[in-house]
Amino acid sequence: MSDNMLTVRPYVPADADLTIDIFLTAIREVASKDYNHAQIDAWAKVEDREAWAKRRSSRPAWMVQHGNVSIGFADLLPDGLLDMMFVHPDYQGIGAASLLLATVETEAKRLGLSRIFTEASLTARPFFERRGFRVLASQTVEKRGQMLENFWMEKCLS
Repeated sequence: MSDNMLTVRPYVPADADLTIDIFLTAIREVASKDYNHAQIDAWAKVEDREAWAKRRSSRPAWMVQHGNVSIGFADLLPDGLLDMMFVHPDYQGIGAASLLLATVETEAKRLGLSRIFTEASLTARPFFERRGFRVLASQTVEKRGQMLENFWMEKCLS
C-alpha cells in the first residue's frame, strides 16, 4: 500500500460509529500484545455512544482515509492534549498515524500552542518517542476495575 493513497479530512458527526469501531478493533488486536485479556476487556468498551459522539464533535478531530476507506482518527483538546489517536490494525505501518500526528501538530501550532501532550499506552509509546515526544511520567490508570500502565508524554512545538 502506498502512502499517496492517504488523505486526512475533518471529522464529521456521521463518523462516530466508524471511530468507535476503529478504537475497539485497535485495542483488541494491537494493544493486546502489551496488556492482558482482562485489561483489554476493561479498556475496549464504549458504554455511551452519544457521549462518545459529543466528545469527538466538541473539538478539532480528523479522519485519515486510505482511498475512500476511513482507517483512523485523532483529536486535539484546546490545552494541547492529543486525547485519542487510533488506526485500524489492517492499515498500521503505512503512515496513517504519522499523517494524523502531523495534522494535529499543524493545528496545535495554528492555535498558538507551545506543546502537545498525550497519555500513551505501552503500545503507542515507541511511536511517539520516534516522533519527538518524551516521557514525563509513567502512571497506572484504573479502567473498570483493571489497572493499566501508560505514559504522560509531551512534544514541544517551538
